Amino acid sequence: MALGLSRRALTRVLAATAALVSALTVTAPASARPVAVTAACPSAGFVSQPYHSGHNGVDIAADYGTPIHAVADGEVTISGYESGYGQWIRIQHPDGTISEYGHMYQRDVAEGEHVVAGQRIALMGSEGDSSGPHLHLRIWGDPSTSYGVDPEVYLAERGVTLPCVPGSVPQPRPPVHPVESGRVVSARSADGRLEVFAAGADGVHHAWQTERNGAWSPWEFLGGPGGGELAIAPNEDGRLELFALNGSTFQHRYQLSPSGAWSGWEAFGGGGRDTAAGVNADGRIEVFASGPVGLFHRYQTAPNGGWSDWEPTGGGPADSRVEMEKSRDGRLEVFALNGSTFQHLYQTAPNGGWSQWDGFGGGGRDLTVDHNADGRLEVFASGPVGVFHKYQTSATSWSEWEPAGGPADSQLSSERTADGRVEVFAINGGTAAHMWQTAVNAPYGAWETFGTGGTEVAAASNADGRIEVFGANPTGTFHKWQTGFATWSEWGWVNGTAGPALD
Repeated sequence: MALGLSRRALTRVLAATAALVSALTVTAPASARPVAVTAACPSAGFVSQPYHSGHNGVDIAADYGTPIHAVADGEVTISGYESGYGQWIRIQHPDGTISEYGHMYQRDVAEGEHVVAGQRIALMGSEGDSSGPHLHLRIWGDPSTSYGVDPEVYLAERGVTLPCVPGSVPQPRPPVHPVESGRVVSARSADGRLEVFAAGADGVHHAWQTERNGAWSPWEFLGGPGGGELAIAPNEDGRLELFALNGSTFQHRYQLSPSGAWSGWEAFGGGGRDTAAGVNADGRIEVFASGPVGLFHRYQTAPNGGWSDWEPTGGGPADSRVEMEKSRDGRLEVFALNGSTFQHLYQTAPNGGWSQWDGFGGGGRDLTVDHNADGRLEVFASGPVGVFHKYQTSATSWSEWEPAGGPADSQLSSERTADGRVEVFAINGGTAAHMWQTAVNAPYGAWETFGTGGTEVAAASNADGRIEVFGANPTGTFHKWQTGFATWSEWGWVNGTAGPALD
């Protein structure tokens, strides 16, 4: 009798029964066949805590960064941050059930996105109420109830027994959004540690976290173009690649292995005004550079591979500031601004060719581009009377420019909070300030003072979702970071010592 079985034995019986039922339905008359309901393995690992009256879900433990997969087809209804879960995801399935995934350190899907069973949706972490890296999987059979159902039984009834090995379901490539370019850039290595590069007058300087979310190394001098503009992007295999451009020289260097040591500098082209780098939907890096006659671009001919020659883009603002972003469907978009003109260029299909340059507004000092939680792009530009912004109202249409206040003629940066809200940072010679969305995909609150003046600002996210901001002025390069998800440290030197000075 079932009452005499242990819960794990019952799970095995249910799995066997599900397989038997599946076999029997093959020979049943068409009119009598039930709709097949299958599930996918949520993650590799072992069950570290089962479902019980004090634990509404099952914990699957494995290493940091272990992929997490959707257990069934469905629509993502939540992808954000909650104090107990940390970063978490909720998926509504066609049969009325709901699956929830908690404690990850990276989310790969957004609200409103459709996923298929077995699709990678996140990477395992230990955020929120957690004592180590694991997936907390919760299943709701009836969302009106106050307690879920046993995920092991739910999976077993659909042919999956824990522990399990994720299958070979074709995986959509998670979108890789471009890192903001500038004289200071920061990106995460494949192991989750932040790295930061600052372009001093003498060349490029480099520091890195010695552990994920942790302390920083001393600054290391790398040489390369002095007084340059920087861009950084990950190769398809996870190796970061750095690009540095000044008025006469363009060079690049790259990690020899994911999270590993770096190559020396290699020639990449002639000089120019500014550069930006992004990753195509198929994993190939594409680089844009501006100069006196507009913008040119160059791209990898294969993921992790060699490079095309430089090609003209058919125009673009001369000597412009350049940033890139990625649309929700995987197309790269380029935004270029100089003192009198703002223009926009976009791929006509993922990995494909490019549109003609479109007028996007008047001129300005600097720009930053980010994406809302629902995938809509949002652009900010600074000028003599403060900051303005413009945002997608759909995948192909934009709002008008709207005033946002803030410091005049400021350098700009932006980053997304752990719950998916866009936060904007602005710095000029007299002040630093920031503002943020009051809710996901929502309007912005008032600007708040963030520090004294400077010459450059760059924002990045730690592996646990906390934002870290780097600023520079003529005395050096410093940083400020979230100590929680709504509180900040004071400004301080990276590793306690002044980094490169930026006039």
